[in-house]
Amino acid sequence: MTSPSEEIDDDALAAELEASMGVDGGDDDGEDQDQDQDQDQDQDQDQDGLAAEWEAMMDDDGDGTGGDDATMGGGREATRVLNQDEIDSLLGFDEDHEEVEKSGIQAILSSQLVSYERLPMLEVVFDRLVRLMSTSLRNFTSDNVEVHLDNIASIRFGDYLNSIPLPAMLSVFKAEEWDNFGLITVDSSLIYSIIDVLLGGRRGTAAMRIEGRPYTTIERSLVERMVHVMLADLGTAFEPLSPVTFRFDRLETNPRFATISRPSNAAIVTRLRIDMEDRGGRLELLIPYATLEPVRELLLQMFMGEKFGRDSIWETHLAEELWMTEVDLEAVIDSQFMRLSEVFDLKVGSRIMLSATPDTDILLNCGDIPMYTGRMGRKGNKIAIQIGDRAPKNPQSQS
Repeated sequence: MTSPSEEIDDDALAAELEASMGVDGGDDDGEDQDQDQDQDQDQDQDQDGLAAEWEAMMDDDGDGTGGDDATMGGGREATRVLNQDEIDSLLGFDEDHEEVEKSGIQAILSSQLVSYERLPMLEVVFDRLVRLMSTSLRNFTSDNVEVHLDNIASIRFGDYLNSIPLPAMLSVFKAEEWDNFGLITVDSSLIYSIIDVLLGGRRGTAAMRIEGRPYTTIERSLVERMVHVMLADLGTAFEPLSPVTFRFDRLETNPRFATISRPSNAAIVTRLRIDMEDRGGRLELLIPYATLEPVRELLLQMFMGEKFGRDSIWETHLAEELWMTEVDLEAVIDSQFMRLSEVFDLKVGSRIMLSATPDTDILLNCGDIPMYTGRMGRKGNKIAIQIGDRAPKNPQSQS
């Protein structure tokens, strides 16, 4: 016999089975929903991470506190901060490499300057100046003088004035035919060396320099004499190219009073080194491009030797061809002024009365230019004109 508790209704068992199956299906659906939620959360976390990384980058840029080892939310390195040396190298202001070609911002700022290499004749002129000065200064100082050309460079006038090592003497000169100015800078070493040589200083002893005091009248006078010698040589160096007279204007010790051009204008600086055995110094010649403008076309010419671009063969050939050129001469017996209606009334057989007589001078024209006057006659079977004199520049029309 079975107890009432052991009796299980079939309907209850079926209901319990259906309930258990429903619970299992619900668990599967719940797991799928949980996976979808996990994926959404991962995406949200990725977006939050990118946003956090962007905010961190903006904060580092604004505060400037981001280091090389700082990391962002996404694991990326922070923006690298350049040091001062790298910034100078990028902008082209690296002072440790002055001989290297300019680059960066410095190259852009200097691009407006005209390079002296575009004026090839200047190198020949300055080379001729060096040879002339070597001889002239030997005669001037009665000593063994060697002049060397260090370099030729283009520079802004304002930058040059700021780079002059003081104390120095600045000589302003004027090119008379070009109607403009130039500048000669003599440094203190050359000044004291010249004074020591001219006043009989002993060889083998360095020239005594007294810094911080103005130059005396004797010192200024001796330097001015040396500048006159150099200006004479400079005029001789330019003579095969274009005759020019360089006149000494004034001598200054303050660069502000030696301003001959605008600070932004370009100029050519020629640096010369003068050696007198164990003494010497440097001398700089500055010529603005505006001063050279009247002879710029001549400076642009190509040349051979010291002919300065002249080709004597071509000049001789051109002169010979010009002498062989044929021109037409017109003999004008008389000229008259008539109304247009009278011209239209002219017919075959009409007569025009001329005011010329057998003794009237005939005008010979070459084109529209009167050349000669003469008398008309006959030679053989041809009409001839005997030239009497040159025609006036503005002859009056014969009526």
